[in-house]
Amino acid sequence: MQSFQPPRRILMGPGPSDVPPRVLQALARPTVGHLDPAFQDLMEEIKTALQRLFNAPDHACVPLPAPGTAGMEAAIMNLLEPGDRAVIAVNGAFGGRMADMAGRAGAEVVTVDHAWGEPVDPARIEAALAEAPTKVLAFVHAETSTGARSDAATLCGLARRHGALSAVDTVTSLGGIPVDVAAWDADVVYSGTQKCLSAPPGLSPIALSKRAQAAISGRKEKVRNWLCDFNLLMSYWGGEGGRTYHHTAPVNALYGLHEALVILFEEGQQAAIVRHARMHEALAAGLAAAGLEFLVDEAHRLPQLNAVVVPEGIDEAAVRAHVLAKWDLELGAGLGPLKGKVWRIGLMGASATPWHVRLCLTALCEALAAQGRPVDATAVLAAADARLAG
Repeated sequence: MQSFQPPRRILMGPGPSDVPPRVLQALARPTVGHLDPAFQDLMEEIKTALQRLFNAPDHACVPLPAPGTAGMEAAIMNLLEPGDRAVIAVNGAFGGRMADMAGRAGAEVVTVDHAWGEPVDPARIEAALAEAPTKVLAFVHAETSTGARSDAATLCGLARRHGALSAVDTVTSLGGIPVDVAAWDADVVYSGTQKCLSAPPGLSPIALSKRAQAAISGRKEKVRNWLCDFNLLMSYWGGEGGRTYHHTAPVNALYGLHEALVILFEEGQQAAIVRHARMHEALAAGLAAAGLEFLVDEAHRLPQLNAVVVPEGIDEAAVRAHVLAKWDLELGAGLGPLKGKVWRIGLMGASATPWHVRLCLTALCEALAAQGRPVDATAVLAAADARLAG
């Protein structure tokens, strides 16, 4: 057995994104104990930084010791008990996963199904909420499988109006488009570190409102997920009267998250959002010049996750294989009903730069030409550059 040496890839799929050298260096700092006083100080800084990142000053914010799916499971399992009614918006793979988890929690699950690529329709959600008392409304803000953005403020407002708690997936949105938990009046909002934050996969920042905390502490039954039981977890992260051992925290991963947050705040959250939007506009201009189309209408399109329709007669897997072999560039495939029909191009965090946009367009033009679809790469890059210069 020998040391593993990973290939150097350019990560422009649906996640993870490229990790900055400063974050990689932070990961290599000396490990300390998870109850070390210096590490406890770091934990407090991370909690405060997450409140700032989510704009959730009145929420409890912690990073769960597992990827974004753990945030989803924590939200669902902590809020729902057997027999509770849950309305789940499904407009892609991850809304479907929420519904599966809610069923495993023993809830009465009502799904509001949408075509993949469409945003969640508030009118249909309100109709479902009006049918019967509902404990939880759950939806995906930025659907990673399609690149569609839904109106979180309106949907959370509907939950409030109908006496339901809101659970919001911001795995792909946090750091790339506005996430404003206080303005939304959202209850449980979770994310992941490997998308627009450009830290390695493995942690899930989560924010819980006082309403959510009261609902969890007042449960009739124990939470069915022990590791992510918020009542137990906060005995370690809460810190009142000294921290109680709950799990061995991923110390070095938390170093990486902390450094990623330092980098983001140095740039400025609004500046990062503008950067993601500009890179998307440049990519979109180049794709249009190449004759390629998006799955999602412009009004609901995510800048950081671009679902591009595969032209007729093109082998989408061969294109991805070509750019990986020739350019060390990772692009994403479609999921579920979109398998073989779209490429998912990520412009997330450190992967949202002019260099990434130009390289991706150049590699795509070459891969399409290799399949007999010639594209004027010079015109494609000129279209992107014109937007970058604007």
